[in-house]
Amino acid sequence: MEALAKEFFKELLETPSPSGYEQPVQALVRSYVSDFADEVSTDLHGNVIACCNPEAPLRVMLAGHADQIGLLVTHINDSGYLYTNTIGGWDPQQLIGQRMTIYTEQGPIPAVIARKPIHLLDQEERKQVVKTKDMWLDIGAKSKEEAAEIVQIGDPVTLELGYQEMRNGFANAPGMDDKTGLWVCMEALRRAKKLGLQVSLYAVATVQEEIGLRGATTSAYGVNPHVGIAVDVTHATDCPSIDKSQEGDVKLGGGPVVYRGPNMNPVVVQRLREASEEADIVCQWGAIGRGTGTDANAIQLSRAGVAAGLVSVPNRYMHSAVEMISLEDLDSCADLLASFAARIDSQTDFTPS
Repeated sequence: MEALAKEFFKELLETPSPSGYEQPVQALVRSYVSDFADEVSTDLHGNVIACCNPEAPLRVMLAGHADQIGLLVTHINDSGYLYTNTIGGWDPQQLIGQRMTIYTEQGPIPAVIARKPIHLLDQEERKQVVKTKDMWLDIGAKSKEEAAEIVQIGDPVTLELGYQEMRNGFANAPGMDDKTGLWVCMEALRRAKKLGLQVSLYAVATVQEEIGLRGATTSAYGVNPHVGIAVDVTHATDCPSIDKSQEGDVKLGGGPVVYRGPNMNPVVVQRLREASEEADIVCQWGAIGRGTGTDANAIQLSRAGVAAGLVSVPNRYMHSAVEMISLEDLDSCADLLASFAARIDSQTDFTPS
């Protein structure tokens, strides 16, 4: 991975972007792509759309969502403790004892999220699964008035952000879902331009995927692509307790995962296979028998329909503080999509036959 591209990836992970509050990350995206994109725009929803070769008649869209799961301050009690609603799908057990950050008009504020200590839990409480409503944020304030001087209702919250590299080229951070996919789309655009393009290639940092694929819905309508590929994370199953017979055999470091199923256009899938073989990129394969919970679902159903695809980055421990990926998988994913785009021309027919 090139140094500047890797630095961009780390900056994405160290920048907050809960759904609806993606602006800090989108500013990074605009800055990065401005060096190579022919056009860069931001729509009213907040999607950032970068394009190379915009005059070509056939439009190809790559979509990675910029948003991450988070929390939203909803109440400050008389003692200065903060209560929240979730943004996106949380397992409340993942939140117990975590360091958090609240993003206020005055800047980021450190907080911890907790529950009653185990010493004080009675036997029945110890058996119960903790609920989000039973946890609170503590910023060290002594009163509601003190807390309210710096925190407002509606301020977003994330886990304490940070990037950590591990053995075998692995790395962990909150927000790998889906800043990996966002990075892949922008890098694929840069690399595809170097390979040469005969199509208009759009790389879109979509917003609000975690609360219903909302940014993909609006940006796909605006771009009106003929072909659209979502890049997201998928569950790596090479760790204990996951049933591979149901979730597939997906390994960190095994390469990008190309999905087949009714959400995916068969011509797109075949051309991804051909691109991987031509570029000597090892891929893993997955199958989903329904509309996926990714931007590919919204893209496929946009306007009169789009030839959709889904390429995923393997991710251990999704929606946690320690989401883990392989940097090699990331690099291969960007190369795969660049190769895919560079092999398409205006006469390429994606109509299933």
